[in-house]
Formats: sequence, structure tokens, C-alpha cells
Amino acid sequence: MLTVNDVVKDYDAVMSSVEHCRTIWGGKWPEGLTLEQNLIDLGWHQKEFQIRRSFAYTVVAPDESMVLGCVYLLPASKAGYDAEVFLWIRQSHLQSGMEDRLFDAVRQWVAADWPFKAVAYPGRSISLADWKNLSSL
Repeated sequence: MLTVNDVVKDYDAVMSSVEHCRTIWGGKWPEGLTLEQNLIDLGWHQKEFQIRRSFAYTVVAPDESMVLGCVYLLPASKAGYDAEVFLWIRQSHLQSGMEDRLFDAVRQWVAADWPFKAVAYPGRSISLADWKNLSSL
């Protein structure tokens, strides 16, 4: 679970991956993100996880010295889907193929262990442009 305890390592991962993060969600995020704002965001993710509304996971190095990325399972915001999943890996680890391997593992995990019938992977199984044009719930 992504928690407030991850704030320093998470902030480092996000800020070292600004360009890549923008390709995941589109827009200008994380422009203007401060450590304090990141702490607030992580607190929100943590609380949402605790009340079982959405689920944010941190991806860490085996020795837990570094946050390598995150995985987010969210309630669907678009008609025709039960859930939406976003994930990202640190920009410095992209050439290793880690993000593709993470995507494959997450897709298998969600299909096998989560109760969703229609899962969207915006920016992966559906383009961000097409995702944004779908009807909202």
C-alpha cells in the first residue's frame, strides 16, 4: 500500500520522472507538486485504500531503498468499465522494460484476483485521447 511513510521516496520518483508521468495521465501534472502536496496526496491514497474505495500500491526496489513507481486501481469514471488501472515506473528504469513487465504482471493479477469484468488501462489498452472522449459516469 502507498502510504504517507513513502513520501520522500515517492516524491523523488515522481520528480525524477516528470516527463514520463505526463505521458501516463496527460496534462501538466506533476507541475507545481511540492513535498507537502505529495504528502497530502499520499494521505488521500492511504485513506482511500483503508476504506476500500481505491487502491494505490508503491513499487519498490527489492531492498526498499527506492520507489520505482506506482500502481493505482480506481473506480471507473467512464461508462462501460468497472475499474481503471494506471501504473508507471521511474523514467530511469524504462529502457530496462520494467514498465512493460509490470503492466503484464498487473494485468494478470487484476484478471485473476480482482472481481472486475471490464477493466480499462488508459494509455495502454485504450489511448488517452479515446479514454477522455468516452462518456463519464
